[in-house]
Amino acid sequence: MAGPSDADNAAPEEIDVSRRAIVRGAFRGALAGSAGLGISGLFDLNAARTMAQTVQNASPPAAVEARPVTFEALAARAERLAAQDYAPQSSPLPPELAALDYDAFQAIRFRPEATVPLGPRFSLQPFHRGNLHAKRVEISLQSPEGVRPLGYDPELFDLGPALQGRRYPASLGYAGFRIAHSFDATRPQAHEEFLVFLGASYFRIRGRGQIYGLSARGIAVDTGLPQGEEFPDFTGFWIEAPQGDAASITILALLDGPSLTGAYRFAVTPGDPSHVAVESALFPRRPIAALGLAPLTSMFLFGENGPGVHGAEPFDDFRPQVHDSDGLVVQTPGDRLWRPLVNGRPAPQISSFRADPLEGFGLLQRERRFAAYLDVQAQHEDRPGLWVTPQGGFGAGAVRLFEIPSRTEATDNIVAAFVPEAPVAAGKPLRLAYSLVTIGAEPVPALAPPLARVVSTRVGSAERLRPTDPPSPRRRLYAIDFVGPGLPDDPKAAIDVALSASVGALVEPYAERVPQTGGWRLYAEFRPPDPWPAGDVVLRARLSHAGRVITETWDAVA
Repeated sequence: MAGPSDADNAAPEEIDVSRRAIVRGAFRGALAGSAGLGISGLFDLNAARTMAQTVQNASPPAAVEARPVTFEALAARAERLAAQDYAPQSSPLPPELAALDYDAFQAIRFRPEATVPLGPRFSLQPFHRGNLHAKRVEISLQSPEGVRPLGYDPELFDLGPALQGRRYPASLGYAGFRIAHSFDATRPQAHEEFLVFLGASYFRIRGRGQIYGLSARGIAVDTGLPQGEEFPDFTGFWIEAPQGDAASITILALLDGPSLTGAYRFAVTPGDPSHVAVESALFPRRPIAALGLAPLTSMFLFGENGPGVHGAEPFDDFRPQVHDSDGLVVQTPGDRLWRPLVNGRPAPQISSFRADPLEGFGLLQRERRFAAYLDVQAQHEDRPGLWVTPQGGFGAGAVRLFEIPSRTEATDNIVAAFVPEAPVAAGKPLRLAYSLVTIGAEPVPALAPPLARVVSTRVGSAERLRPTDPPSPRRRLYAIDFVGPGLPDDPKAAIDVALSASVGALVEPYAERVPQTGGWRLYAEFRPPDPWPAGDVVLRARLSHAGRVITETWDAVA
């Protein structure tokens, strides 16, 4: 599996407690209800400050460390921890919390008036432990004056009917947290949730006007390998309260797992788009076969090109498409590759895209029209993409795409990460820096060079437009739409087409201008081999004009 699914999707103005939240499972549902009505939407910050002071006065004073924790100090701590044997967390849940069913867990509500202010434009709510969210994380707030642990207090929650009358000690702790921000500087009291850390090393971020979709992770270990994937945990967070009217918030995190430890610094700037500057120091305890850097995790059920790969079973669904992301982009010097996601293989598949050097990669949601999805509640058209840009490079290696067969949208079945070519050895530290940017409608400055992008891939029988006698039902016709800068306006322009197929052949290409979009469409027929080979058949195409490449490289699975 690709790992635990992530927190549920929420529209900017309210948390989703609808069918979509229920379908997405317990982890996704946590955002909808387990920790309360949510920070997103409007609430009274003055009342929150009053409630927070009341709780603080009623509780034993938390110890305050004299000096704030720095990233380098946290890295030194992680290095010391890596020299020790891995010790799984020992903080068992009370039996009644561990046994909560989905509905009872959803009934646990964080009290909105208890929201923790973080300066004038940010605020925080923690998540309760229970059900699938059994592990405890330490949360501390820090400022130039020092560090204050955020202690658990049952008064911060309405625990719901199943736990009515229960009280738990401060040692129970929290499962994670979410942060809200006033996107509108003229309405500093109007906070909208935009960032969640919950489960393993997962976190989610959205830009203004978007809802939650795919997740990012701190690290991925041995994704898709026979020995099984490992999920290290963020075990502690230090959140720096922004000073004054700061537009960014900084979060430090400590990572621990059987194979490695790490220190992370996230400098997060919400907006349109939202940005995260990530710095990490990793300390392997043992050799790691496949270390996934800047991993992204998403869901793809089916899209515009049908049920997926050759032989996949169709989906019987009223919606035309269901996905959080519809493609992978890999950018190297002078080229940008687009791989449409697929589903329906008989077994999980890893695809590898060599990048030396890598300029960037991301999982994107390019289809932005409601009519493409027709799901009023899920709002797939408003899901963000995430774009990763290495700072200083990741070295030689490849972007790996891991696709798991899935028949349900409750499963996050897509993982993309950069896997270094150099072996990861025990005791050999790694230092990384990269940025994450939320992507909505394109074009966007983050994706360069200015090549026309693939906006749709559709496939059907070639017999419809190009009949043969006798008919050959195995022939397939691909229609690939390109939109963006550099495409000629003249419909008579000479377009050169480069085609390739790993087996079989792409033949008889024809390119025409599409006046309705201002772009160009490429038609090409795929004639598969007989018999059909095992594994993926990879097709590629791109367009050139006047001796210059003008489009991304379309790279698809037949």
